[in-house]
Amino acid sequence: MLAERLLHMRKRKKKTQEEMAKFLGITRPAYTAYETGRRQPDYETLSKLADYFDTTTDYLLGRTNNPLSYKAEHFSAIINDPEINTFFKDYLSAPKEKREELQRFWKFMKQEEEEDK
Repeated sequence: MLAERLLHMRKRKKKTQEEMAKFLGITRPAYTAYETGRRQPDYETLSKLADYFDTTTDYLLGRTNNPLSYKAEHFSAIINDPEINTFFKDYLSAPKEKREELQRFWKFMKQEEEEDK
């Protein structure tokens, strides 16, 4: 599974095996061995690959079929929430003074929250 997903993600980013090898600090044949399944990356290399492809190690290892990283998944959920989306549209279209007022209010609310802990 890892070999297939590395190949797919590399091609999706339009990178060569040589470019991937340079990024990882290994030889091209060593990287090729990852994509053919003859060799497995160590944990540090696997993490670097997941970060580079903006995915998770679970996706690369086949533990999930969701290629989105937690950050991307979380951001997508926020963007697709109609209530939040409306809030941001209103915020962005508000005059500068109103946005600054809202920022001050939000900082006050966060400060109150911290003091209650």
